[in-house]
Amino acid sequence: MPVGQGREQPLTVHDLNQLLLVCSLVLLVAVAAVRISSRSGLPSLLVYLGIGIAMGQDGIGDIKFDNAELTQVIGYAALVVILAEGGLGTKWKEIKPALPAASALALGGVAVSVGVTATAAHYLIGLEWRQALIIGAVVSSTDAAAVFSVLRRIPLPARVTGTLEAESGFNDAPVVILVVAFSTAGPVEHWYVLIGEIALELAIGAAIGLAVGWLGSWGLRHVALPASGLYPIAVMAIAVTAYAAGALAHGSGFLGVYLASMVMGNAKLPHWPATRGFADGLGWIAQIGMFVLLGLLVTPHELGDDVWPALVIGLVLTMVARPLSVVLCLVPFRVPWQEQTLMSWAGLRGAVPIILATIPMVNGVDGSRRIFNIVFVLVVVYTLVQGPTLPWLARKLRLGQDAEAADLGIESAPLERLRGHLLSVAIPEGSKMHGVEVNELRLPAGAAVTLVVRDGKSFVPLPTTVLRRGDELLVVTTDPVRDAAEKRLRAVGHGGKLAGWLGANGAGPGR
Repeated sequence: MPVGQGREQPLTVHDLNQLLLVCSLVLLVAVAAVRISSRSGLPSLLVYLGIGIAMGQDGIGDIKFDNAELTQVIGYAALVVILAEGGLGTKWKEIKPALPAASALALGGVAVSVGVTATAAHYLIGLEWRQALIIGAVVSSTDAAAVFSVLRRIPLPARVTGTLEAESGFNDAPVVILVVAFSTAGPVEHWYVLIGEIALELAIGAAIGLAVGWLGSWGLRHVALPASGLYPIAVMAIAVTAYAAGALAHGSGFLGVYLASMVMGNAKLPHWPATRGFADGLGWIAQIGMFVLLGLLVTPHELGDDVWPALVIGLVLTMVARPLSVVLCLVPFRVPWQEQTLMSWAGLRGAVPIILATIPMVNGVDGSRRIFNIVFVLVVVYTLVQGPTLPWLARKLRLGQDAEAADLGIESAPLERLRGHLLSVAIPEGSKMHGVEVNELRLPAGAAVTLVVRDGKSFVPLPTTVLRRGDELLVVTTDPVRDAAEKRLRAVGHGGKLAGWLGANGAGPGR
């Protein structure tokens, strides 16, 4: 029975059981594939796409699936979750200095990339201008899932990582607007009208995202929920609210969800490690489901004629359009050529361009199936080339940096009626809190270490108890000094016993 078509018989419990079995097996295989991809250096999206293709009509599963509209809807939903997870993991101190450069790449870089790639598709491949512009816009978006998953495994300078992560979170919005405009029946709007629409939608989405993120953070910090498991659900619900509110207000919902998540991710919310783990799990499920579905949608035996056009367009995009956009947009920021080179090569494409390629299919644009096939081949081939070679290029450019002292994992549980907090502190490998005595923490008045868990055993520490890596501490603090206590703990974690002389952050006097 082909998937996505009407059924004459209602869905039975037996059918549901079979569906659950297939889905669980796919998830198990995909989870195992994460280990393979991490050890081999291959981006996991290729493994998931392969699973979808294997299940499809040319594979062993022989599932016939051709519902582009359903794929687009599910892809949008998955992208919301991926952007939310990426925003929650984005550190403001790293991304703040990179915001101007990232914004320039997300706007000016997209314009340059669309123009160069569309021109190549028209004159080298012979596509009509509408088809060429659609392809140029579709492949100009760097994929958030690919960028987040690859870059966070490479020890790069904070400016490079922050710029690339922010760019991938920002550039989906203008690209979606361009693809929708080029895929709409009738003449394409004048360029200045499109620029105005992009600017307005970005402004609306940014305003709503920041407002929802701030209100959500304030509420979660001041309202004690009855169960710790509700905090992760509330955070994701707030992130989705930012997307929905931005989209309903005719703004950029994608920018809204990313900014709202970034605000919450830097707001020191209660039960943060649990929330982060929950979001990370949802992000993996979204990636797996999205890539498998895209693999099902493609028809491998139809790709043969589109391999050569995809290679040509991808070569122009990778070697001309992307480097040119990076060089032109980063001129005002005086970025070293080594960082520009890595940013040019790190313009990773993933599921987002393939999802965007379903928009012309849904709108019935002539040649839309060919556009989808070209984009699919381009993404697979150049992800296979770029992803595994990024660490090698970073080493050749000498951009790898030594690992910093590991940050502490601090989880806060509010005690509403007692006007206090319980801070659960995990001392990781590499933390400079190792070897520090409890009295050397010099916590503010109103905060105290009440329990230490070491090697599975708990005990009440003495002032002279020496802390070790792997310890878990229970710190009780009153509400007024909660932030000061956490700041002091992090300072000792980074600066050790000398944190008092090195400043609040252990990085130097007065910093």
